[in-house]
Amino acid sequence: MAAHGISSVFPTISSSLTFLNRSMTTISMAANRATQVPPRRRSMSAFEARVSLVLALASQTSSTSQRLLAELATETAKYVFPKRFESRTLEEALMTVPDIETLNFRVLSRIDQYEIREIEPYFIAETTMPGKTGFDFNGASQSFNVLAEYLFGKNTKREQMEMTTPVITRKAQPNGEKMEMTTPVITKRVEDQDKWQMSFVLPSKYGADVPLPNNPSVKIKEVPKKIVAVVAFSGFVTDEEVKQRESKLRKALKNDKRFQVKEGASVEVSQYNPPFTLPFQRRNEIALELENRE
Repeated sequence: MAAHGISSVFPTISSSLTFLNRSMTTISMAANRATQVPPRRRSMSAFEARVSLVLALASQTSSTSQRLLAELATETAKYVFPKRFESRTLEEALMTVPDIETLNFRVLSRIDQYEIREIEPYFIAETTMPGKTGFDFNGASQSFNVLAEYLFGKNTKREQMEMTTPVITRKAQPNGEKMEMTTPVITKRVEDQDKWQMSFVLPSKYGADVPLPNNPSVKIKEVPKKIVAVVAFSGFVTDEEVKQRESKLRKALKNDKRFQVKEGASVEVSQYNPPFTLPFQRRNEIALELENRE
């Protein structure tokens, strides 16, 4: 009887253990499924949204600043790492010019005394300035500022245009003569009025479709193709220096078999460099317009 009672208890315990085991397995599987359900996305608070916006703007500002710095570095490099023209002498070998747009020309011939170039057509912005010399600081500064304002946005398109080289100072003929110059900034004298005219050569990409100036004292003109004789020199430009070099150039051109100085031609002085350039690195040129002897 006692043995029968013991044997009848074990099946009951065994069944209970089996049920418990199955229950634990079901609970474990449910727990695993619960951990695999993605959590509900928490909404962003107003503070967190503001922080996120600030970080995004900071990232965009940083990107813009890096782009502007890169552009500034590119522009600065044009002056810090300038280019050189083909040189005939040691003086010319030391000269440099900014790596920016200049006039298109073709060298026709070159000898020790001068170089002959054929200049392609171009457009200029021109204004008249006071002063009895081509290198009067006050008069030149006033005219330069007027032209620079036009170039940098004071025009009908409010467009900022690129600077070009060189700056040219020129003695002009009396009123009525059509100006024929060769580069960015040209200053020419109106001999019967003790006035000078300064001109910026405009970027070639505009062609005839250049923005018109807001200032009525600035005029837009087209300069046709021309042939000139050029002599390069370094240092700072003075009226006496120009006078001496012009005299030597005219004398040398008397022996040229193909070209002669065009009747009534005035000397043109081109200056390529910004003010901070060392004197021995500066490139200046004087030029006289030519015509065929025949």
